[in-house]
Amino acid sequence: MGEIVTRVELENPGDRVLAERGFGRESQVRRSNVDAVVDTGAVMLVLPQNLVERLGLEKQRTVVVTVADERKEERPLAGPVTVRIGNRSMNTDCVVGPPLSEPLIGQIVLEALDLIADCANCTLTPRFPDYPLLKLK
Repeated sequence: MGEIVTRVELENPGDRVLAERGFGRESQVRRSNVDAVVDTGAVMLVLPQNLVERLGLEKQRTVVVTVADERKEERPLAGPVTVRIGNRSMNTDCVVGPPLSEPLIGQIVLEALDLIADCANCTLTPRFPDYPLLKLK
């Protein structure tokens, strides 16, 4: 089984609101396009510290996370950030990873955007092409 890597557009939603209300210009909206690893074992979105700083995301609080080798670490939680994959988007918080670490897409993003990770074929596809279908029960 291989690794799934997908192109993600990240944006500061606070900047977007200011631009839409006329208090800033479109060119001032902080955004970045990055390749991120889809990690079906991760719960949250994880972004490297340098990217969080470049997007101007605010630190919310500190959380304890369990990393791949079962160690527990305290990490900052920052946000909100707008995440766009294909024609789908959502706002969420992110765990702040070490500088220059790999961005990781976890289950919260996959569920909210209704994306299916096919690890055998290294693909990430929408369950339905036009819109996310979210369960409410």
